[in-house]
Amino acid sequence: MPEVRLVGPNGEQVGIVPIAKALELARESDLDLVEVAPTARPPVAKLMDYGKFKYESAMKAREARKNQAHTVIKEIKLRPKIDPHDYETKKGHVVRFLKAGDKVKVTIMFRGREQSRPELGRRLLQRLADDVEELGFVESRPKQDGRNMIMVIGPHKKKTARGHEESGTA
Repeated sequence: MPEVRLVGPNGEQVGIVPIAKALELARESDLDLVEVAPTARPPVAKLMDYGKFKYESAMKAREARKNQAHTVIKEIKLRPKIDPHDYETKKGHVVRFLKAGDKVKVTIMFRGREQSRPELGRRLLQRLADDVEELGFVESRPKQDGRNMIMVIGPHKKKTARGHEESGTA
């Protein structure tokens, strides 16, 4: 006769009982008999309210999703010959995005003869990276991609208040 190792509704061990007896106990206590470890010898079954169990596990999953960090990539487009004031404006946008905890994809668009001078784009990207160094780090170095040069800047990881206390700095 097939048997199961039965676990009670509060986690207490009932012992090894025939399946018929386990089903009878479940019916008496108005609970469901749920197989929790089918590969064990004998299989492990638990008395529980399965609907409540499913609801609680769905709520835990929802909470975990809510607490996840959402990484957003913002994009800023520049040209190699950018006016100093325009550069400051674009740099301000990058600073705002990094402070909000978003990654920034900086794209330099080359047109016509500018394509023969990629060092201008590299110099501009390096200048921008140096200007926002305290807020973010270069996640991917400048890469030429056809007519564009792309670099990704990610925000520095935020330290928790507890992390400052543990390291001895406040």
